[in-house]
Amino acid sequence: MKFQELNERVILWAQEKGILEKATSLTQINKTFEEVEETKDALFAKVNRLDYFTNSKGHICNTESEIIDGFGDILVTILIGCKMQDIDPLHALETALFVIESRTGKMKNGTFVKD
Repeated sequence: MKFQELNERVILWAQEKGILEKATSLTQINKTFEEVEETKDALFAKVNRLDYFTNSKGHICNTESEIIDGFGDILVTILIGCKMQDIDPLHALETALFVIESRTGKMKNGTFVKD
């Protein structure tokens, strides 16, 4: 499935759920942070070689499934946030890529640190 079609389906879902009407860009970015934290928990479980873990809501989850779901949820919240700000998500990605491609730096303790 193409990105544009997936994006349109996400926006339609958000409209049907009243998110675009009732949420704000700030509440939406907070939802993104929540999804990032949930994904971080699943990644932590993977690093610790756990096939299953108990998430923050007390549910036992398959680690790999939660990682995939988590990244998907993050993307969904970002697409909705872009819609709320009338930003084309591919343009935002292209703009960020243009900036980071010229960035210099080095890896320190497993993290890229820009100069």
